[in-house]
Amino acid sequence: MTRFAFTLEFDGTPFFGLQRQKNAPSVQGAVEAALEKITGEQIAVFSAGRTDSGVHALAMRCHADIAKAMTPFRLMEALNAHMRDVPVAVTACEAVPDEWHARFSCIGRAYEYRICNRRAPLTLEANRAWQVRKKLDHEAMHRAAQALVGTHDFTTFRSAHCQSDSPVKSLDHLVVRREGQHVIIQAEARSFLHHQVRSMVGCLALVGMGRWNEPRIAQVLEAKDRRQLGHNAPPHGLYFVRAIYPDDQEISE
Repeated sequence: MTRFAFTLEFDGTPFFGLQRQKNAPSVQGAVEAALEKITGEQIAVFSAGRTDSGVHALAMRCHADIAKAMTPFRLMEALNAHMRDVPVAVTACEAVPDEWHARFSCIGRAYEYRICNRRAPLTLEANRAWQVRKKLDHEAMHRAAQALVGTHDFTTFRSAHCQSDSPVKSLDHLVVRREGQHVIIQAEARSFLHHQVRSMVGCLALVGMGRWNEPRIAQVLEAKDRRQLGHNAPPHGLYFVRAIYPDDQEISE
C-alpha cells in the first residue's frame, strides 16, 4: 500500500463542492471514480480543505492510499486521462510517508477572492469572478480588513451550517490590492470557518462601495452576531490557492 499525495486544480462551476455528495457531482467523487477505474479499488480521497459549490482551486493538496503498484507519474497521467470530461486536473503527484495526511498535516491554508470591478458584462471571467460595477476603494477595504487580522471570535462571519467546534480563529494575513480592473483579496490562516472568507469579502466590498465606513468592520466583528453581516460574497470568485505544510516543499512534477 502506497500513500500518494497529489495536487488538484479545478473549476468548481459544475460541482456541488469538493466533498463527496450522495446525489450530486463533486470533485472528490470525480477523483474517486477515476481511481476505481484505474486500480479496481474503492479508494477514499482526503483533501486539505473543503470548498463549496462553485468555488475553484488552483492547488488543492490531497492524498489516497493505493494497493496497486504505480509510479507517481503514471498515476497522475492515468487520473488526468480518466477525468478529461470534467474540469479537474492533477498537476503534481508523489509518494509520501504513511503518517502524512493532506488535512491533518496541513498547518495553513490560503485563499484568494477575485472581484472584477467594471461595468461591462463578464465574458471570459463569467463564473470565475464576482462582478461589482460600482468603483471600489481598495485602499479603504485594505485598511478596514486589518481589524480582522489576529485571533478573534468570527461568529459574525460564520455560516449557520458551520460544523467547527469553535468560532475562534486566527487570521494570519488579509490583504486587499488592485490589479487593473480587478480587486484581489488574499487570506491566510491555519483554518477557516464555513463561509468565513466570502463573508469577510462581502462586508469589505460594502466598505469599498462607500456604503459602510471603515470602523464598521471592527464593530460587526465585535458584535459576534451573524445578523450584523452585511453581505455574503458569491462563491464563484473564491479560489483555494495553496495548502501549507511544515516542510513547505512543493510536490515535484
